[in-house]
Amino acid sequence: MEPEIKIDQFNYILPDEKIAKYPTEQRDHSRILIFKNNNISDGKFLNLPGLLPPSSLMIFNNTKVVPARLIFKKTTGAHIEIFCLEPISPSEYNKSFSSVGTCSWIAVVGNIKRWKEGLIFFDSAGDEILDNIGLTAELSGSKEDKSIVTFKWNGDYTFSQIMDLCGKIPIPPYLRRDSQECDIERYQTTYAKEKGSVAAPTAGLHFTKQILEKIVERGVEKEEVCLHVGAGTFIPVKTTFIKDHKMHGEPFSVTLSLLKKLRDASVNGKYIISVGTTSVRTLESLYYLGVQCLDIGRPGDVTQWEPYNSIIKPSVKDSLDALIRWMESEKRDTLERRTEIIIVPGFEFKICNILITNFHQPQSTLLLLISAFVGDQWRNIYKYALENNFRFLSYGDSSILFGREPQINID
Repeated sequence: MEPEIKIDQFNYILPDEKIAKYPTEQRDHSRILIFKNNNISDGKFLNLPGLLPPSSLMIFNNTKVVPARLIFKKTTGAHIEIFCLEPISPSEYNKSFSSVGTCSWIAVVGNIKRWKEGLIFFDSAGDEILDNIGLTAELSGSKEDKSIVTFKWNGDYTFSQIMDLCGKIPIPPYLRRDSQECDIERYQTTYAKEKGSVAAPTAGLHFTKQILEKIVERGVEKEEVCLHVGAGTFIPVKTTFIKDHKMHGEPFSVTLSLLKKLRDASVNGKYIISVGTTSVRTLESLYYLGVQCLDIGRPGDVTQWEPYNSIIKPSVKDSLDALIRWMESEKRDTLERRTEIIIVPGFEFKICNILITNFHQPQSTLLLLISAFVGDQWRNIYKYALENNFRFLSYGDSSILFGREPQINID
């Protein structure tokens, strides 16, 4: 049953000067707020490895931000910005990025009132190479409140190369500035691999190669998931009650080997550490895919309110075992699905014990997730961060939040 929660209960005053407009000079020189046993303290992110329980399992989201903002120009001189959200033809990310000559994407179009039909041309600003590519865009339909745009271009360039040549990094709107040279490197994690996100999994922006090495030396095992972060992550909750908010869906993929490690960690009572809210959404969705396997024999996508309406609640081991058995029966090494899961107070975390995350906007679904994880203590955490000059949002400082203790699960 959908919880009766009013969004105005998750508000706080965030002065503009508390929002980090640019990253720190060095990634790992940010601060970190530590919430453990209902106590709050702070330290340096450089010292993160020493805060982690040895023999734990740490999960990173390896998605990579793509330069998804493309600026076109009509013959009248009007500029049209196309913000690519996800591919639709071909619909698979890897196939779309490797497309040559044409592909179609679901997009948000800026200044769309000036563009009802016809071809528009990429604004090459006189660049000879870009002129020869001849990138064009045409409206070819709509999906919900978004546009479907078909791109065409000359030569043997893949669409991935077209984006790299023509696109801009889509930094968050609350930074209130255009993307700059520093964003190309810094609005990307050092371990990013799989292209597809239009927003960074920002909890990972603090990690350097040196910190990752120290984490391994600490005895912590690192694993990865891939959830492509959509622009919906920036959509504020505009409804009075959370139950009336439509949560965005995002595609994710996990490996069979990761599922087995999560199952084993659950059985052995190991801490599972999630780097970022996107990793949390992925991990907690896996439990419900396993529930689906037990209920209907196969995993589909995870709907928004499924965790709150699910009739059966097996152990984590039984759920992940069911999902593992299905993948093995289908001879699959990788599982690809979508999740619309919304994590709000009342949510029962099944997999994650520790969360590393930045500080989030008032009245956002991400702040709701934090509240679900730490309870009403989120108010004290954010009050401490504001009063002690922590930097907020995507380029801001970090926090490590200790949730429930892991329990040995052998049932």
